[in-house]
Amino acid sequence: MRIARVMTRLNLGGPARQALASDRWLRERGHDVRLFTGEPEPGEGDLTAEFHARGHDVRRIPGLARGVSLVGDWRALRALKRELAEFRPDVVHTHASKAGALGRRAARELPQAARVHTFHGHVLEGYFPAPISKALIALETRLARETDLLIAVSHATAEDLERLGVSQGRLAVVPPGIELDPFVALRSRHGALRKEIGASESDFVVGMVGRLAEVKQPLRALEIFEFLAPSQPALQLAFIGDGELFTMLERRILAMPADLARRVHLLGARTDMPAVLADLDCVLLTSRSEGLPVALIEAGAAGKPVVAASVGGVAELVVHERTGFLGESNDELAFGLAQLLDNRQLGPAFGQRARLRIDKRHSAAALGAHLESLYRQLTEVRA
Repeated sequence: MRIARVMTRLNLGGPARQALASDRWLRERGHDVRLFTGEPEPGEGDLTAEFHARGHDVRRIPGLARGVSLVGDWRALRALKRELAEFRPDVVHTHASKAGALGRRAARELPQAARVHTFHGHVLEGYFPAPISKALIALETRLARETDLLIAVSHATAEDLERLGVSQGRLAVVPPGIELDPFVALRSRHGALRKEIGASESDFVVGMVGRLAEVKQPLRALEIFEFLAPSQPALQLAFIGDGELFTMLERRILAMPADLARRVHLLGARTDMPAVLADLDCVLLTSRSEGLPVALIEAGAAGKPVVAASVGGVAELVVHERTGFLGESNDELAFGLAQLLDNRQLGPAFGQRARLRIDKRHSAAALGAHLESLYRQLTEVRA
């Protein structure tokens, strides 16, 4: 099959990581995969070089970016129409809202192509004022009518799409998959990260991994640290990621008492995630909304326990009191961290259970095989 994938950007987030893994598997199966994408935003990191190094066919689409831009969106739509007409795909698979809207509009001129769209989460409720949310739901519902298959990365996301009337009866759940081997192979600390932040072997280093954006609520992670830190002198917190809240977070840290501020670290976006996770004792997730976070898949594959807000599909990854702790409030998340701090044997046991679950469910091969099967069914129906 000839498969066109349309993504807004190849930043360090989950969608790009999944494409990097699944498209390699699909190419090895003999399929022709071409990826169309825009430019990442400043501070997000860029995996484009990694895609090129692995032989992926990546085409840059001028104007394709997050947010609304009449000129940029028009340019991107024209470019996508031209590129897709030249490629003549059997499948056009779009990801996330902007690429989904423009990619599916461009695919209207390709009657032979099956159209697939993945929701890696959604912004249909709780992000914007009610009138804007209502308009977004109406837009996604219209787009769904001309889409052969909608994919949700978690059952929780699928249930939201059904409840909001978006799914139109064309919905499948396909859990994320990534290249797990570098994480599963971890068996001991590397030491470089701890040296970088000045943490000792006995310190307990918690990592918050992800964009420093409002939806990830990094300030909430800082509040939890401030609550625990006075009674937990071994606790250190590292933010692994970048984004629009970096400066605000930096100011908040500088305003803390010096003995606490020295235990909080802003490390920026990192591409060496296996080495980073090797030196963490736990991964903390404080998001307001999630689909099925790849950061927690990586943590589980690396054998790390997780303390996470129970939002979206998080509970489909983390088994409470077996592979980590789930919580609704800051107090509950702080309690989970305190349990791991006070019983240092608990974390490795949780992590080992998590590794077994993740290795079976979220590999690149599992994702690639699932997508290939769906693509074949859709192209046969089209034919």
